[in-house]
Amino acid sequence: MTPVLPSTTALALLAALALAGTPTTSKAQNVLYGPVRVIDGDTIEIQRQRIRLHGIDAPESAQECSDARGRSYRCGQAATQALASLVRGASVNCQIRDKDRYGRLVAVCRRGGVDLNASMVRQGHALAYRQYGTDYVSHETAARTRKLGVWQGRFTMPWDWRRTQGGKSTASPAPPQGCAIKGNISASSERIYHVPGQAYYERTRISEAKGERWFCAESEARAAGWRRARR
Repeated sequence: MTPVLPSTTALALLAALALAGTPTTSKAQNVLYGPVRVIDGDTIEIQRQRIRLHGIDAPESAQECSDARGRSYRCGQAATQALASLVRGASVNCQIRDKDRYGRLVAVCRRGGVDLNASMVRQGHALAYRQYGTDYVSHETAARTRKLGVWQGRFTMPWDWRRTQGGKSTASPAPPQGCAIKGNISASSERIYHVPGQAYYERTRISEAKGERWFCAESEARAAGWRRARR
């Protein structure tokens, strides 16, 4: 059977979109491409689609680790900053492998020829997530040997930390009566509020110790400098 080749017009359009930085999806190759927003050390967003980096697990945004001198630092924030540095505002190519239970795509993502998943583990800012694959075990071994990132000191594996939330309750404090809007601070210090019924409302936890808070009205949240969650 003679293969059907894309028309010259179609190829020109795809090239123009790529040069413009417009997010594109190739169903044939199951690839998502476009400018990136970094959510945390193992999650990005392209065209408002959340993407979990395959085969790795980074410290959570609020997680703390100890450095080589035993001093506490926010390793979750360090991981987020490391991924943002790898992306550097460029468009990213993600090869989709699966979809997780939260509706996020699971993918291997690259900036140019750089495998972001591998780089995060190799720098010690994420670990090989053996439960979902052994692709990056050798990168983890290299980081551990060189005492890079979290391997420089003591830390709790992210999957263990999530189970205990650092030994603290995962429940948010009860809101003031009639004030159900959740004001959350993201890993990049962005102030975002969630209203009941939005996609991430139930999952969002409020930590008043971190400066997060409840609002009684959206106008109150906006006046305080918070923006509404996109979904």
